[in-house]
Amino acid sequence: MSLPDYQSFMTPLLECLASGKTVKLKDIEASVYQSLSLSAEQLKLRIPSGKQTYAYHRLGWAKTYLVQAGLIEQPKRAFCKITPKGLAAIESGEPINNQYLSKFDAFIDFKTRSKDESESAQVNATSIVSNNSDKTPEELIEAAVDTLNTNLSDEVLKAILAASPVFFENLVVDLMLAMGYGGSRKDAGQATQYTQDGGIDGIIKEDKLGLEMIYLQAKRYTNKTVGRPDIQAFAGALDMHRAKKGVFITTSSFSKDAFDYIGRIDKRIVLIDGAQLTEQCLVII
Repeated sequence: MSLPDYQSFMTPLLECLASGKTVKLKDIEASVYQSLSLSAEQLKLRIPSGKQTYAYHRLGWAKTYLVQAGLIEQPKRAFCKITPKGLAAIESGEPINNQYLSKFDAFIDFKTRSKDESESAQVNATSIVSNNSDKTPEELIEAAVDTLNTNLSDEVLKAILAASPVFFENLVVDLMLAMGYGGSRKDAGQATQYTQDGGIDGIIKEDKLGLEMIYLQAKRYTNKTVGRPDIQAFAGALDMHRAKKGVFITTSSFSKDAFDYIGRIDKRIVLIDGAQLTEQCLVII
């Protein structure tokens, strides 16, 4: 369920400050949300980082832009007060958004200053927001990072599928090491071997001392979904080795039945699909 963009919060915020009193943003946020007719479900939505709700996040950015344009002032931290410019904006009846704020030199200076400061990092969030008004700068940056990570994950997965079996074997070892298993790379390399013995592709130490072993199954699939029969066969292979712990890794995905099955057996089997595999690969890289 989507929310109004952060510019939509500007007018209600100014109207809640129209009395001229100095107030905390937290004390008037409920009134702003009510003016926008936000539902309980909308108010629960949180930004990807989980640090705060979308509603308060966008309210905060609306306040920031209004402060930079001179329509709101902040006498002290976390407190707001409307200025004569803000009162005039309400009386004008014009939509209050970035275009309206661009009438003020202070706002233009702010955008120019933000652009100059961000060029060294190759990120111009304030400029981006002018062209994509339904998201705040932080939301745009997070969306860009997610897109880059998705594209990179796709490339990594293609490389895995095109690589040799030996490369995939080494990758599985590095993956387990990145997850905290196997001790050193030397120990893990010695412990892991593609035996093809009873459905077990490899064995790795659970800890540095090797008190328990984890048995591995790794399948490079493209479109095939790994289902319950594959996991059931792997569980049977664990029985042959009197093992209680296993990891099944695939470059594709697992069916719901596969997850349901491992939840009903006494063995501890972890399923790692293509998305998790590439995520860990990015950590290794």
